[in-house]
Amino acid sequence: MTACPECGSERLYLDGRRALSDGSETQRFLCRACGYRFSERRMDSKRLPNITGQHQVCVILQEAKNLDSATELKTVAGETTDLDKKGQLIQFVWNMRKDNYTQSTIDSYTTAVKLLMQNTTLEPDSVKEYLSTLKCSDAYKHNIAAAYTLYLKLRGLTWRPPLFHVVNKLPFIPTEAELDQLIASVGKKTSVYLETLKQTGARMGEIASLTWASVDVQRKTITINNPEKNGQPRILNINDKLVNMFATLPKTTEYVFGTRSKVTRGSVYYRLRKRAAVKIGNPRILRIGLHTFRHWKATMLYHETKNPALVMETLGHRNLNTTMRYIHLEKALFKNEADNFDVQATADTAEIKGLLEVGFEYVCERNGLMFFRRRK
Repeated sequence: MTACPECGSERLYLDGRRALSDGSETQRFLCRACGYRFSERRMDSKRLPNITGQHQVCVILQEAKNLDSATELKTVAGETTDLDKKGQLIQFVWNMRKDNYTQSTIDSYTTAVKLLMQNTTLEPDSVKEYLSTLKCSDAYKHNIAAAYTLYLKLRGLTWRPPLFHVVNKLPFIPTEAELDQLIASVGKKTSVYLETLKQTGARMGEIASLTWASVDVQRKTITINNPEKNGQPRILNINDKLVNMFATLPKTTEYVFGTRSKVTRGSVYYRLRKRAAVKIGNPRILRIGLHTFRHWKATMLYHETKNPALVMETLGHRNLNTTMRYIHLEKALFKNEADNFDVQATADTAEIKGLLEVGFEYVCERNGLMFFRRRK
């Protein structure tokens, strides 16, 4: 019986046939449990099964290593290379790999250069004309221009990029009830993934690459040893609810959430989110992206603790200025709310210990009594 490679479920839909390069076909399936789409593996096929975006880059890198040294890219201003577009792309990817760019940057820049190859001659004037007619945000155009700038740099060329007015918009912060409704409305594996994002505030790539060795169910912690964007490694606390949810996942690979690519994971999530928004009847659900969970965690953590250093440590930021946006956001969201606290006073050692264990903070001591408070 065929089973889903992501969650192990045998509850599958037949999802048509997939044509292979050798002219044959293979059955395609859609998992009813987690929404993962996959094809039936053929042992006699010479094609690599389940090639993800990251594996595709590895194939390109292997081709780049096999390029004859005589065909290396050699261009000067005003001349075109003898390599075809595929060869130029291979060289571009390989140079980024040699310069130790992150995988996410390689993926996004490769996509941008592919887009330019399809719509321009890759000359600066042609790229500028294309960007001027492109109907998208200035932020997206800026990213395409940044990829093209690096593409020229690695070829020994430069250009004068157009000016873009990138606006840093405030992120959308949903209510906790909305997040919980969304988590409860998706498949089992996706719900665990979203609950982990919510409790830890980690980046989606950091959680996607989480291994079982990094999950300590005894201490109820998750260790992030491969942070993204030059972040700090850190140990994050989780609660009993998430520990129990982890116990329901199959341990078929070393990775908690499988080896699904970033693109596939995103497409599955957006499809499930759309379905959940209709089911719940709340269009605000459609505004909850995977990174929204990180924004929510940071904002709520500062609201509860008023401790910027703690927020910075939890998110793995290296610079406090990066954390400041959540402080400003919290003040804007809760400016009309008064700071309400539960206040307790005691001189008994056991009671003091109990208050600290449930989250009360020591404030001061008066007339032999120690005062504690906890935000409501």
